[in-house]
Amino acid sequence: MVSAREALLRQLFAERILVIDGSMGVLLQGMGLNEADFRGERFRDHPQDLRGHDGVLVLSRPEIIERVHRDYLEAGADLIITATFNGSAISLADYGLEPIALELNVEAARIARRLADEWSARTPHKPRFVLGDLGPLPKTLSLSPDVDDPAFRAVTFDQVRDAYATQVQGLLDGGVDALIVETIFDTLNAKAAIVAPTRAGATSRGRHWTRSGPRCGTRSRSASA
Repeated sequence: MVSAREALLRQLFAERILVIDGSMGVLLQGMGLNEADFRGERFRDHPQDLRGHDGVLVLSRPEIIERVHRDYLEAGADLIITATFNGSAISLADYGLEPIALELNVEAARIARRLADEWSARTPHKPRFVLGDLGPLPKTLSLSPDVDDPAFRAVTFDQVRDAYATQVQGLLDGGVDALIVETIFDTLNAKAAIVAPTRAGATSRGRHWTRSGPRCGTRSRSASA
């Protein structure tokens, strides 16, 4: 059964162009955050550097992520995207944080959901929605990282699909309205992301999702179902 919010989103997609927020990373870079900012108390003693992984701020400094969402909502964005661009276990593994993948995606979605609902209440004539972000990976299914062994792959299709499925599960549990696949340069990785909602049981939850092509320059763009 389609929820009232989903029905409204589908209606708006059919009626007009909806504006998505801009780059999360660019605004965070402009804040001049240091290693201590990324670590917070949660990751104070983590053995690897965390600066540069914006998603960890969801758990270590959520108020910073909230500030970015608020800026875009105030600027008039209809749709805000969760801070999960690099939120898969495969991406988090580069920082020794793969176990937090589910938690990170749930919390990122909850933050965005709360702020979208807050602004929807402020501007009932202009409801706001949340897109759960499935971004690129540091590993590719189409190319070998070893020039001497072109058949070698650093990751399997099932591993990529399951990593995205974990993200989908967390994002849906956190309350996103739809999912967006973006900036994935490998078509097989993108295919794994597209089938991941089925793996995560998203279809049984009655959720829909939005697909996007590669991003060029800015995240400010229109979206369609």
